Amino acid sequence: MKNNNLIFLLFILIIACKSPEAFDTKVVNKAIENADMSHKSFQRSLDFTRSWLQKADPISGLIPSNLKSKVDLWDPANAAADNYPFMVLTAYLLDSDLLNSTLLDILHQEKKLSSRVGVLPDVYSFSKMDFNEYPLNMGHVIFGASEYIKDGLIPINELMGASPWQDRMMEMLDELYRYTDDFTALEKYFKKSSSVEEINGEMLQTLSRVYWMTGDEKYLNWALKIADHYLLDTDLSQINYLRLRDHGCEIIGGLSELFLSLHWLSHPKLDAYRPPLYRLLDRILVYGRNADGLFYNAINLQTQAVVDYRIADTWGYILNAYYTTWLVDKKLEYIDAFRKPFKSLNRNYRNYNWEPGSQRGPLGSHDGYADAIESGINLLNRENDLELSRWIDSEIKVMFGMQKPDGIIEGWHGDGNFARTALMYGLWKTQGARLSPWNSSLRLGAEPSQKGTYFVITTQNDWEGQLIFDPIRHKTILNLPIDYPRINQFPEWFTIDPSADYQITASDKSLSTSYSGAKLLEGIRLKLFAGQRLIIAIE
Repeated sequence: MKNNNLIFLLFILIIACKSPEAFDTKVVNKAIENADMSHKSFQRSLDFTRSWLQKADPISGLIPSNLKSKVDLWDPANAAADNYPFMVLTAYLLDSDLLNSTLLDILHQEKKLSSRVGVLPDVYSFSKMDFNEYPLNMGHVIFGASEYIKDGLIPINELMGASPWQDRMMEMLDELYRYTDDFTALEKYFKKSSSVEEINGEMLQTLSRVYWMTGDEKYLNWALKIADHYLLDTDLSQINYLRLRDHGCEIIGGLSELFLSLHWLSHPKLDAYRPPLYRLLDRILVYGRNADGLFYNAINLQTQAVVDYRIADTWGYILNAYYTTWLVDKKLEYIDAFRKPFKSLNRNYRNYNWEPGSQRGPLGSHDGYADAIESGINLLNRENDLELSRWIDSEIKVMFGMQKPDGIIEGWHGDGNFARTALMYGLWKTQGARLSPWNSSLRLGAEPSQKGTYFVITTQNDWEGQLIFDPIRHKTILNLPIDYPRINQFPEWFTIDPSADYQITASDKSLSTSYSGAKLLEGIRLKLFAGQRLIIAIE
């Protein structure tokens, strides 16, 4: 037994001492630090998922929209759009058994029980075992389907690709096309114009991405019809109420996505859309921002007045549009607007109350933090700014502190946004890589450097599995011409090109060799002993 222990210790020593000069100590230590943060992100997301699943209706298996006022309801616009999808993505990354059992069952159940207009869902009551309201309110159905597609299923699709959830997204989208041939007629269903703008904005984002994914012209033509309404038939730059906070900002992002698509297609509508889109974006910069470059909740572009002076937690959603538009024409004012907030975040927006409320504490709702941090992560993916990264690292700790010991955050559908942002943060800290199967004893962190990207794995227990790297998802899943910033996307960090070759230097000699990109995308098989640390550097 003593001899066996001695052999094991020597083995670990050999691994630990493998060519220390080959690794940059500072980068390794940073990767270890990132591993601790990614672990917290993933564990908290998993705690949220498991806790909410315990609240599911025992008969239908569906989760409620709220643990207080809507405990009896599965609502497509809330439970389906904002909460359930990020349970799915949590399980996709961390618990495949949960994904392919309970969470897949929910998908089948919601389709079976809540589909009301063809495959379009409506609010389902657990106690009634029927739809919550009669007669049918088509406006609610359209809104719920639009929310479910864009806020929930689109993020799943961008990370997972082909799946039953992608199938659900496409069938609902095609049903919307069938039942609602004119989205400009939505006004009859809604009292607030911002609701109409939200739906149209969501559809523009969805249709632009789905067009590239499928190559089907019907989605592009549908998007053009909506854009014609906002950019040619009316003047959005003169609107008397423009909500910049979610969900009103959806239309701005949607128009910018379509604009970029038309650029890559050399579409004749591009030149017609450019003046009115620029007019809108220019006026928002003049009348819709504070001195720090962040956006007010709502403005009146007709009178050039601020309607709501609170600062939008979704500030990055709007800046996505400026960056996307800048990619087309390189207008300097737009990239300057994109960068401007970075300088003030640490000075003025730490511990900031993004979503105040009478029953909330001095920091407001976690949902405000989730959206604000998501904003920052998506922008950081485009420009690696030290001030921005410091702010994200600071504020994620505030958001994490809002989770209750049982895993619930606030007990409403917005809890899903906590998991969404936590997963985004964790994947930043792993550079998009993951371990399968995952367990709570594992730590994975990554850090880019001039000599390649470092991945450091530690485990408290013996473990065998795969290190899986991120493909170039905007190409492999969506077939996009360029990875422009998108609301609710999961950014790409370190990605593997299947046509490229990579050199690995590892603390385990057996792994130190050259790999084709195609081979790396299959994952690296690993076997680690309890207490082992594995360093992998990839060039």
